[in-house]
Amino acid sequence: MQEYPIKRGYTKEFAIRMVDGLTELFGETAEENEGHYTISYGSFRRFEVYTGEKGKTLIVDSDSDMTVFDRLTEEEANEVVLDTNRRFRQYLEHVTGYNTKERKKNAEKAAKKMA
Repeated sequence: MQEYPIKRGYTKEFAIRMVDGLTELFGETAEENEGHYTISYGSFRRFEVYTGEKGKTLIVDSDSDMTVFDRLTEEEANEVVLDTNRRFRQYLEHVTGYNTKERKKNAEKAAKKMA
């Protein structure tokens, strides 16, 4: 499980972007259960998102589908994994407002605070 902060100004439409992004970037309609939205896509057996405390963080919980490597050739499986990873990064940027570099910087700051 990972928690990602939402950029200032992005919190207003956060809940809508969180759900719409699943359809827009993964092409999947999420199943909703008590505010948790879940899809299955590519190398994700389960990809679940929901809002964190006070609606200012995105919480992501996922399980990988390792059978991809059993069902497909190595080249095809690697392509599925890369595509899933690319879409995941795009989803995070779409929802949080932070790109990969900014998310890494935020994570490093958080880690220093914890130490």
